[in-house]
Amino acid sequence: MTRPRPLTPRSDPADTAGAVGEFPLIARVVARSGTAALADVGPGDDAAVLRTPDGRVVACTDVLVEGRHFRRDWSSAEDVGHKAAAANLADVAAMGAAPTALLVGLACPADTPAAWLEGVAVGMAAECAPFGAAVVGGDTSASAPDSSAVVLSVTALGDLGGRAPVLRSGARPGDVVAVAGRLGWSACGLAVLRRGFSAPAAAVGAHRRPLPPYAAGPAAADAGATAMCDTSDGLLADAGHLATDSGVVLDLDRAVLRETFVVGPLPQVAAALGGDPLVWVLTGGEDHALVATFPSDVGLPEGWTRIGVVHEATEDGPGVRVDGVPAAQVAAELGEETGHVHFG
Repeated sequence: MTRPRPLTPRSDPADTAGAVGEFPLIARVVARSGTAALADVGPGDDAAVLRTPDGRVVACTDVLVEGRHFRRDWSSAEDVGHKAAAANLADVAAMGAAPTALLVGLACPADTPAAWLEGVAVGMAAECAPFGAAVVGGDTSASAPDSSAVVLSVTALGDLGGRAPVLRSGARPGDVVAVAGRLGWSACGLAVLRRGFSAPAAAVGAHRRPLPPYAAGPAAADAGATAMCDTSDGLLADAGHLATDSGVVLDLDRAVLRETFVVGPLPQVAAALGGDPLVWVLTGGEDHALVATFPSDVGLPEGWTRIGVVHEATEDGPGVRVDGVPAAQVAAELGEETGHVHFG
């Protein structure tokens, strides 16, 4: 494995957020932000104006805090922009919708390089471009005087295109459980970075820039998915949301998960670190794969893999099991929690 090189260039004191000033800085960032196809009024006014072909708007918000969700010595500015956008766009897809726009709130120290903030805008624009989406507005603020962290609050908007939204609460006994996208790659990359290395590039790249299966969300809705969410906190944790909200048990197949998702750099890195790569598949977050349930008589759309079945809740209540074993017990046997816990 290869040692990383610093990704944040040395700051030019004359080209920081504080030196440039709020409105010139906003103008530079907006120039990098792209154009939303459905925006009648974009950045620059008190609010943006978007067309809503469906008549309904899907909306979600994620907050990314430097030191918790990203590190500037591990990720480039463009990486951070891609990751911030992906975390939100995946939530839109998990409702069965297509992204239309982002709103971004930024708090940063005055000495943050203006070029770095432009890079974040470039990354966001690139992540949004395939959908005709873009950043259409937001706000900027200096961080608290005693804070050196950059904070990004991103709100994504989406259009359902006439579909019913796919909620977390619709799974029913007899449904099948399926996943679209990659599992464990981001957690694998994080493990590499934490040990001071920057390779394998495939693993580290997956942590820096996740690849959510955006098209799989609307495809699942069209196919009749009964419940769905993205796996931002890990498969066991997020499948647990489906189970709890639907009042059912999701029983996952360990052999299928290992055979299908322990691929790419996961076996190599796990062997080098002396661990079991299945732990990343089950508990690693930030790949933003989608997990959903479908009626058993429905053919799964392209890109979806069956990983389990839905049962009635037992006397122990709803939850997730792996080959009949409770998720918490499986995670503990692997030496992990079931997924990421905020404030934990």
